[in-house]
Amino acid sequence: MITPYNDEYFMRKALEEAQKAFDADEIPVGAVVVANDQIIARAHNFTEKLNDVTAHAEMQAITSAADFLGGKYLKGCTMYVTLEPCVMCAGALYWSQIDKIVFAASDEKRGASKVGELYHPKTKIVRGVLEEEGKELMLKFFQKKR
Repeated sequence: MITPYNDEYFMRKALEEAQKAFDADEIPVGAVVVANDQIIARAHNFTEKLNDVTAHAEMQAITSAADFLGGKYLKGCTMYVTLEPCVMCAGALYWSQIDKIVFAASDEKRGASKVGELYHPKTKIVRGVLEEEGKELMLKFFQKKR
């Protein structure tokens, strides 16, 4: 069976969320959580609006997906996020026991990979899906701020 649902398809949905953050003057990071080729959670950064340093896209998406599933574990799920998760988000993803994490752009300054592998040992990590699009939106945002 041919399916249009692949990592690029869902990363484009995460990029749509990142654009919402950009439009709201938030750091443009977006995330979606997928189970059985269905998006069960969408989120973007809300740190400025909520005045909450923990309101990252990944944290919002984890909470929303867990609520949708009715449990705290995200087994059988994949998170697509436009920027490599930070240490805080990597820790939360570890505890969620998510099956797979796909991110677009690496975060050279604050990405979880700077301190080693923080993800659950059973979690599959895929890097660089639509990387240029993820980087471009971040660069555009910070150029606007200068």
